[in-house]
Amino acid sequence: MTFSNLRTPVVRPALGAATALVAALVLAGCASQGPAHTPLTPLAATDLGLDAPAAAPADAAALTTPTWWTALGDAQLDQLVAQALAGHPSLAASQARLDKALALAAASSTATDVHGTLSADATRQRYTAHGMVPAPIAGHTYNSGNLQAGLSWSPDLFGKHAAELQAALGQARAAQADRAAAATQLAAQVARNYVALARLLAQREVAARTLAQRQSLLELSAQRTQAGLDSQVELTQAQAAMPDARTQLEMLDEQITLARRTLAVLCAQAPDAQQALTPRLSALHMQAVPDVLGADLLGRRPDVVAARWRVEAATHGIDVAKADFYPDVNLSAFIGLNALGLDQLFQASSRQIGVTPALRLPIFDGPRLRAQLRGTQADLDAAIAQYNGTVLDAVKQAGDAITSVQSLQRQHVLQQEALAKAERAYDFAVQRYQAGLGNQISVLNAESQLITQRRLAVDLQARALDTRIALAAALGGGWSDDTPQLQPRPH
Repeated sequence: MTFSNLRTPVVRPALGAATALVAALVLAGCASQGPAHTPLTPLAATDLGLDAPAAAPADAAALTTPTWWTALGDAQLDQLVAQALAGHPSLAASQARLDKALALAAASSTATDVHGTLSADATRQRYTAHGMVPAPIAGHTYNSGNLQAGLSWSPDLFGKHAAELQAALGQARAAQADRAAAATQLAAQVARNYVALARLLAQREVAARTLAQRQSLLELSAQRTQAGLDSQVELTQAQAAMPDARTQLEMLDEQITLARRTLAVLCAQAPDAQQALTPRLSALHMQAVPDVLGADLLGRRPDVVAARWRVEAATHGIDVAKADFYPDVNLSAFIGLNALGLDQLFQASSRQIGVTPALRLPIFDGPRLRAQLRGTQADLDAAIAQYNGTVLDAVKQAGDAITSVQSLQRQHVLQQEALAKAERAYDFAVQRYQAGLGNQISVLNAESQLITQRRLAVDLQARALDTRIALAAALGGGWSDDTPQLQPRPH
């Protein structure tokens, strides 16, 4: 260490010798920290094949939850998400962890404060006649009292307390980001389950429409059989198709009930509280996704920010461990009254005053301190590894969602063309059957193709919405900079 702007005082030889002795003790008390440690390297955007962001994302953005789900344009969904964010137990647990981290940070901030104590006690005691207490006290009973005030202060000479505070603040910031991440994931769960329920309801409409078509076909086949145009074989085939259609409806009703129960629990409600919920895919807006998304969107993900803050906290933890190699200085003082006999407690002669400077030198703690330092270095490597893993997962999730969004756009164009052709083919097959120019097998085949395309159309629409929700969650809350924000709870 080097010091500047210090003036050398003129001291007496005795004081100089004492100073030299203290300096020698301090130097001797600084245990060796062992070999230097090179921590792991955090991943950068360029390491993942991404363009470097133009500017580092603001960490404050990770403390808020963008209300990206409002872009879907469904007020009913907005209400469900609000209920989930207000009452779900997972967010309550995240808030409790945040409160604890903030309390620990507040406690660390008082390490360099002057601490005061005030104590008072009174004792009635019989002193043994054969102990170390002399006569006339020995063998008699006396009252004694003590009234004392004390002050203590631990100056932060080597930055240990400052490092402890920064480590605690880092953990508190990480806990705040964790809560925002939990809110984002919970909102995504509600939105995705909402879309899944809308898909099931749309599939039920397709199944009900299919049942109606098969009922019409059954009636037509019965008329033709009665007129002698069809045999009993065609009538039996038409009848056999009805139970399958009803089975599909029953299966969908079961899935719809389960989906509603899942949504109710996500919203911290009784499982049967949302049995009347009927979302529609057509009421949900399909938000356009830009062709190019910046790498800075990933950098604002709350879980990525939380992992980065834990790396910073672990770095300060190493500073704390290194500061343990240096001496600790504690200053304490007390003033009070102490007397044998309560009637003398408040006399001037009962006063007592003391000052206790203390110096702790870690002379023989080298092995323990080095092991402790290696542990904090391992914590830093673990935090960096966790950060790298979180970044890798974020890049993959966002990339997968973008790939699906683009593919589904192409699939939708192709499927709409196939659906239109299947509808025309079915209409032609029914017309030919009614006119006696075709058979029932042709109608059933055309119907099967039409049902397949209708179901596929519903699935593609639901998947397109679901992948956009997944992309919004993967980017930490959408891809628009003007998305409204939910502010964190004040403390």
